[in-house]
Amino acid sequence: MGEYKIPEEYFFRIHHVRPRFKGDIENVLIYMAEEISAVGELPVEEFVSRVNAAIYKYPGNAHRELKTINNWRTEISALFGFIEHEENTNKPGRRAIELAENQDLVECFKVFLYNFQYPGAHIKPKNVLEQVENGIHFKPVQYILKLLKCSNQEGGNSIGLTKFEVCHCVFNDLRVTRDNEDVEKTWARIKENRKNKFEYNQTSDVIRYAGDIMDYMEIANLLKTYDSHMYYLNTLEEEAIIKFIESSEWFSGYDKMIQDQAGTMESVKECVNDWFSYVNRDIKDTDFSTDVLAYIATDEEELQQLKDNTTKESIGGISDLIERDYVLEKRIATYYDNFTTKDIGDIGESLVHGHECMRIKRDGREDLIHLIKRIPTQYAVGYDISSVELDERKRYIEVKTTISSKPLHFNRVHLTKNEWNTASSTNDRYYVYRLLLSKSERKLFLLQDPVRLYKQDKIDMIPGDGAEITFDPTKVGVFEELLTWKN
Repeated sequence: MGEYKIPEEYFFRIHHVRPRFKGDIENVLIYMAEEISAVGELPVEEFVSRVNAAIYKYPGNAHRELKTINNWRTEISALFGFIEHEENTNKPGRRAIELAENQDLVECFKVFLYNFQYPGAHIKPKNVLEQVENGIHFKPVQYILKLLKCSNQEGGNSIGLTKFEVCHCVFNDLRVTRDNEDVEKTWARIKENRKNKFEYNQTSDVIRYAGDIMDYMEIANLLKTYDSHMYYLNTLEEEAIIKFIESSEWFSGYDKMIQDQAGTMESVKECVNDWFSYVNRDIKDTDFSTDVLAYIATDEEELQQLKDNTTKESIGGISDLIERDYVLEKRIATYYDNFTTKDIGDIGESLVHGHECMRIKRDGREDLIHLIKRIPTQYAVGYDISSVELDERKRYIEVKTTISSKPLHFNRVHLTKNEWNTASSTNDRYYVYRLLLSKSERKLFLLQDPVRLYKQDKIDMIPGDGAEITFDPTKVGVFEELLTWKN
């Protein structure tokens, strides 16, 4: 037994930007995606000032030094490509806009990892140049997935990899990162190390870059772990895994320099804007949007039940809509026929519709279920669901849904101008349902009459393109158990 050492002639440590907010990365990214998207394209100085102001408002940042705030901004920009740089202006990147609009953090991390490579302009030019001169040409996630596929080729999915193995046998070994060694040879080396009971240097500073990527792969639902030690393929994501493995996508800006194993700081810097354009390119032909029902289901039985609850036949009241001769209601019924399980907003609205039907049924007013209706977006009424109280008064519900592998803060929500105006006119009949869907839980938070709460200084509201609401969920609103519709 001893410590495994990479042969000196093959040792080269690669790295990337490691955000100081990594422990809270999902909350930070969705917040910053929304804030950066709202800023829009502006002259560089004004853009920086507006984004920095948003960073200061993030919980815990109010009294931080400007240097720390600037680091936040540059780390978000460098690693996740949320900001694109023009000659005299900055603008929100496509990736930031997608996350702000789709509220799909799992998709966000898949796309980020799909584009991520070494070398890339996510590190300083001098470090890019060092990688170029050492011939680095490496897509870590693609290689890790291939390696896990190889290790499990005899069937099953019982073999995983540790962060230590990935660090010392993949990330820091030029046979992999420069020479693209066949995964069978790398796996044979790892097996030999296990057989000989070799240990690895597990110091956090040593393994942190490989560890980050493994953690990001878990957030992206590509890997799963039961103890944060051994990471396994998530076989439920087979389609996405195949897309990674078979991908030939590559940023080629550094290729000539890599081939020559020589470059200059000037030539490296010339690639920066092209890199950010690359990571923000349109990849609509590679769809990584989350199949929400498969994501939140714990087993096949629950998956089928969830699917049943999103069809027009099993959602309370929809059959009545089909039988009645109202034009609007017929259009609503048609809308359900076009329902897709990959649309997070639709899934959230459907789950809340089932929740409302079950709430009324549970409290003995099943006769009112036919009054609970889901309203298509194109009708622009300022809410998603028309529901009802036990005393038959109306309840108007706007649903805001986010999917994340880990719990998120429930202290902010965006309402459009139309939604805010509707909330103003319907008063205490208006509710915002904030729904978080994750692998471990489904959390539902209800905020009633946001306009009144704002007038009473119980919540904050910043006007703009609608209303940006922030609040303390311990002081306003309530959490409720999300009920599942059952016939």
